[in-house]
Amino acid sequence: MNDHVDFVVAQWAQAMPSVDVSSMEIFGRMARISKHLERMRAEALAQYGFKEGEFDVLATLRRAGAPYRLTPTELYRSLLITSGAMTNRLTRLESAGMVERIADNQDKRSSQVALTAQGKALIDKAVLTHTEIQELVLAPLSAEQRELFAQLLKQMLAHLPGEGAPRQ
Repeated sequence: MNDHVDFVVAQWAQAMPSVDVSSMEIFGRMARISKHLERMRAEALAQYGFKEGEFDVLATLRRAGAPYRLTPTELYRSLLITSGAMTNRLTRLESAGMVERIADNQDKRSSQVALTAQGKALIDKAVLTHTEIQELVLAPLSAEQRELFAQLLKQMLAHLPGEGAPRQ
């Protein structure tokens, strides 16, 4: 069974035979899978009224555990985005009633972002939808293949700068 990546790799092999393009077989497929996931997630998350970036903020707060609060700095560092991008996401989510900003009584310059009851209820549903989409994409793989795939990806990711386990 051939796919689009096989076609692209064959073209490169002909166009530049002296270049080893075998890595394109992996990264080309990773990129295409990523695009499919982005599209599927965007379509599925639209029913909840937020975009993927907003989902990421809500999910990060939810997985932080009760009381579902983090500082804006903790959020943007966790999501690998700029503070400006985080501010925009938080403004949209706050306007929609999904999060609230809570001033720090000890330090007036600091605040925390907390999930509202509405935000928690919505992210709980959205996470179920999110995992269903991932299961659809992984469906062709056996449990053993998934485990091996996860370990290989972990090994690759650990090799990149800044990808160690976050500090607690």
